[in-house]
Amino acid sequence: MTIRQLSETLINQIAAGEVIERPASAAKELIENALDAGATRIEIATAGGGKTLLRVTDNGSGMAPADLELAIRRHCTSKLDKDLLDIRTLGFRGEALPSIGSVAKLSLLSRTSEAGEGAEISVTGGRVEPVRPAAANRGTVVEVRDLFFATPARLKFLKSEKAEASAIADVVRRMAIAFPHVRFVLSGSDRTTLEFPATGSDRLARIAQVLGRDFRDNAIEIDAAREGVRLTGFAGVPTFNRGNSLNQFAFVNGRPVQDKLIWSALRAAYAETIPHGRYPVAVLAIEIDPALVDVNVHPAKSDVRFRDPGLVRGLIIGAIREALAREGDRAATTGAAGLMRAFRPEAQRPQTPWSPAASPYRPFETAGAAAPHFSERQAGFADFAAPSARGEPAFAPPSTAPRDEEPPQRHPLGAARAQLHENYIVAQTEDGLVIVDQHAAHERLVFEAMRNALHARPVPAQALLIPEIVDLPEDDCDRLVSHAEEFARLGLGIERFGPGAVAVRETPAMLGEMDAAGLVRQLADELAEWDTASGLKNKLEFLAATMACHGSVRSGRRMRPEEMNALLRQMEATPGSGQCNHGRPTYIELKLSDIERLFGRS
Repeated sequence: MTIRQLSETLINQIAAGEVIERPASAAKELIENALDAGATRIEIATAGGGKTLLRVTDNGSGMAPADLELAIRRHCTSKLDKDLLDIRTLGFRGEALPSIGSVAKLSLLSRTSEAGEGAEISVTGGRVEPVRPAAANRGTVVEVRDLFFATPARLKFLKSEKAEASAIADVVRRMAIAFPHVRFVLSGSDRTTLEFPATGSDRLARIAQVLGRDFRDNAIEIDAAREGVRLTGFAGVPTFNRGNSLNQFAFVNGRPVQDKLIWSALRAAYAETIPHGRYPVAVLAIEIDPALVDVNVHPAKSDVRFRDPGLVRGLIIGAIREALAREGDRAATTGAAGLMRAFRPEAQRPQTPWSPAASPYRPFETAGAAAPHFSERQAGFADFAAPSARGEPAFAPPSTAPRDEEPPQRHPLGAARAQLHENYIVAQTEDGLVIVDQHAAHERLVFEAMRNALHARPVPAQALLIPEIVDLPEDDCDRLVSHAEEFARLGLGIERFGPGAVAVRETPAMLGEMDAAGLVRQLADELAEWDTASGLKNKLEFLAATMACHGSVRSGRRMRPEEMNALLRQMEATPGSGQCNHGRPTYIELKLSDIERLFGRS
């Protein structure tokens, strides 16, 4: 076959297949160009989900007529000179505009601040028209019509207009979080407008615009650095979680990325604090020397490669865990909001006539009569103690019940005042009340004690009567043996057995009979991927969590006031006590102002 040079239009259409996958991809490239041009106001207008119309208007530096001619030519850019190791802009390849122009109807209208008039250039399916003068404000207007009209086969793979419009909105949200000093406005054909006013240097205010005010109330600030890499941002408390990962945002040197290393580190940082199937809410920004990260590994520039992935992963996990240990034990405000909704106003409930016979409570008979008892179903309050199965009250009366020597305001979780349904502790705080799930709280306390014991001393090991030989590639054997000392502290004894095998001589006694070969292969895979092996540690901690669940205070047990207060004090002193081992919240806090609002007093 004869080899021939492809036409420029065909080359651009091939590039468009990689760079411009859907309207959202085109929107991302155009917004990046506007940001690189120094824009502080960006307006995006769409129709037909971006397939019919996509217009991006900015107030950036603009382009001269000669620059317009080069802008729509392949591999022409103002952002890159010679060094791919020093990329400090969002765009750098010079592929976006020619790729869009080869598959759509593209027009660029631009004017610099020094020019008296603007200029316009159009490209239709790869055919370029001459530059012509035009009236324009300072900045650039890029308009894309009939995307993929020149390659109709691509249109079949696009989703519905609503889905494509949603993808563009997601791009705008990510860019808005990354650049809080820029005002973004997105308008669609359904006449809805998404607007994010500039917040200057207040990134949390911008994040609240995108994720909602709840995130501001439940966010923990993160600021950590290690060996030239800095991590900033905000992470939600563990009890503030979602059913998908759409509320997780990551940025590297201001560039929004979807990087599996970052998401893996985020999952590891929240391990054992969030239920399975739930996802934390976080916004993480990594600042790193451009020479230490490669952003030129994916056509859409959504993936990056770090020169030292272990350093970045360790920084993310350590910074988030330190922040959670510092502030993460507070209850999410969404729990209080749900509690407020549960207490519906009386007018909204079905009204039934009240009668003494129908009431579960016995009225006072005389002014001097003894305090009545609640029914067994309503047991718990110290002031109205319910009889137990043996006939004695669960709590002593108020006159004889032990009280905290310190007032409630001395403790974040306050002082215990009641036990509801033999499972929930009600405590009074300085500015509200706290409801604690006694089983979940004590389960977490027992687990933390067991985990600390595991880390404080080597895990007991059981010797195998016949060592198990595990055949592995030589590289995996080298990695495992280099971590043998770490494994030995966790009860796993391994040693080299020839060039392509390791011998397992001891396994953790806690795990009993186990698949030693499967565990070793899993650890080898983890070391090859992340240069760290947490599988064995996770297995031991999972077993400790199971033991803690069965060894903690059970639901249905009546506790004395001093026991309840002791539980509250232990929770205050234990990191991670805000959620149980399964990730559920251990307590809900209700402020006094919320209670007063329920009664219409504020």
